[in-house]
Amino acid sequence: MYLYIKALHIIFIVTWFAGLFYMPRLFIYNVEANAKDENSRKVLQEQFGIMMKRLWYGITWPSAVLTLIFGVWVLFESGYSKIVFEPAGRWMLIKLIFVVLLYFYHFSLHKILKQQTAGIFKYSSQQLRIWNEVATIFLVAVVMLVVVKQNLSALWGVLGLLLFVVLLMSAIKIYKLLRK
Repeated sequence: MYLYIKALHIIFIVTWFAGLFYMPRLFIYNVEANAKDENSRKVLQEQFGIMMKRLWYGITWPSAVLTLIFGVWVLFESGYSKIVFEPAGRWMLIKLIFVVLLYFYHFSLHKILKQQTAGIFKYSSQQLRIWNEVATIFLVAVVMLVVVKQNLSALWGVLGLLLFVVLLMSAIKIYKLLRK
């Protein structure tokens, strides 16, 4: 039974991340539609609004909830809940901290969705492009922790994550230059 629960947990992680990756792209397109003529802007933003709501409430939210349910189930079935505060389970504790932060990121996207559907555009497309990469940073951190576990040096883990962030931000800047 444990392996089925673990498989379902992984499946819903994937579908959750699909929503976390695509939702900010829709925010970007919705913001950029403001630069269009009034007729085009209206049609585009209406369509993006439909797409955002369907993605968010039909895929992303249910996947986030099911990821949490199956994740807690896996945590207890695997026995890691008993050692999470011991040295052998430290990687799991750090992973769980990243997961909590990922849910805060999820809630931030929910807030942006609410703003945009109300016609409030607080962020530029460039700011949203940067925010779009936050899910990638969480994904890399969590996968590295799960795969490498206690063999991951804290120093090298932090340095590797920082290097990854620098590379992502550099790629965003290069993309911005190429677009102009």
